[in-house]
Amino acid sequence: MDIFIGYDPREEHLFQVCRYSLVRRASQPLEIRPLGMPPGLYSRTWHEGPGGQRIDDADGRPFSTDFSFSRFLVPALMDYSGWALFCDCDFLFLADVAELFALRDASRAVQCVQHRHRPRHTQKKEGVAQTRYPRKNWSSLVLWNCGHPAHRALTPAEVNSRPGGWLHGFGWLEDGLIGGLPEAWNWLSGWSPETTAPKAVHYTEGGPWLAKYRGVPYADAWLSERARMEQDPGPTSATDAAAPRPPGPTDPQPG
Repeated sequence: MDIFIGYDPREEHLFQVCRYSLVRRASQPLEIRPLGMPPGLYSRTWHEGPGGQRIDDADGRPFSTDFSFSRFLVPALMDYSGWALFCDCDFLFLADVAELFALRDASRAVQCVQHRHRPRHTQKKEGVAQTRYPRKNWSSLVLWNCGHPAHRALTPAEVNSRPGGWLHGFGWLEDGLIGGLPEAWNWLSGWSPETTAPKAVHYTEGGPWLAKYRGVPYADAWLSERARMEQDPGPTSATDAAAPRPPGPTDPQPG
């Protein structure tokens, strides 16, 4: 099972806990790859705005991580064949991801939890802008049918030039090609109903690694997973090094 986890060097600890939670519960072999800003495929640049906020040069809007846009390169990275899962790094898996792959529907180009998420706050985590857009958080966990012909329109050139809202809203797909998944697989801490038992908790606004979010739902589960990982890291199935980001405002510029 091919899995891409969003990777940002500033959130290394989140990536490691997410990966560990996947591997520890897996009943089948996993191929886990960190996905940052892969050289050769990713060319979006950015500049620093007020308060250190990253501003994307392609659409002039704020973004928060190295994988904000590169998640849409998954079909290209898979050579437009097979199936793959993408998730943000601030996930904690509480169930065997093979159960999620068993939900694959070949008639769909992507499958995701179709949240109606309307964030209550204008910032998340440590002062990062909380961007509002249609289909918020749909792209934070995506089961990609990489071989679906509709993805041929999602070239690296499109990923590097299209506005973020178009990408996160799956703008290249007809609505009927966007399949659903049970909310349990992208259970938003502090938003999803507590009557739903999560299979994957998403600490989308902030998690217990930050002092102000120590009281969020399933904070103890994440802290317990991290403690267990530190005592017994166990097997790893990540094979690729995290990709470096493209030039930012303080980096030497090409040419």
